[in-house]
Amino acid sequence: MSLLLPLIDAFNQHNISYVVVGGLAVVLHGHNRLTADIDLVIRLDSDNASKAVSIITEQGYAARAPVNPLDFADPSKREEWIQAKNLVVFSFYHKSNPLMAIDLFVDYPIDYEELYARSVCKKLGHIEVRICSIDDLISMKKKANRPKDTEDVRLLEIIKDAQS
Repeated sequence: MSLLLPLIDAFNQHNISYVVVGGLAVVLHGHNRLTADIDLVIRLDSDNASKAVSIITEQGYAARAPVNPLDFADPSKREEWIQAKNLVVFSFYHKSNPLMAIDLFVDYPIDYEELYARSVCKKLGHIEVRICSIDDLISMKKKANRPKDTEDVRLLEIIKDAQS
């Protein structure tokens, strides 16, 4: 997780609109589990998306797909990927450590303005990380419905109940 903090710090410094979802959000909500990537929902307007991709590539990441990563900022390209390849996330890997990965959602799993409004900020050292609310995370995990998501939902509901 600490290997991904420079990226979050750069996003914060450049005012990239993002919300952390997925396994890292599960960890930050209080369930200690292994995750090697960071799943992000970013605001998908061309300016925010192109700045985000530029920062990601400047940090040493490359697109897994054989395409220009800046194509991610083009809504028509993302729609083409969704329609032709059923793409849900656009993946990057770190060139010096391929186990470090970033997945950007190509479309909003939840309305972005609502997701962002309900998100919370957590401090990791001196870096503030914006993560989705526990309710939105549970909802996304239920939609994904993989075995690890089912277990995450069970544990997130326990954490949520303990916070009530």
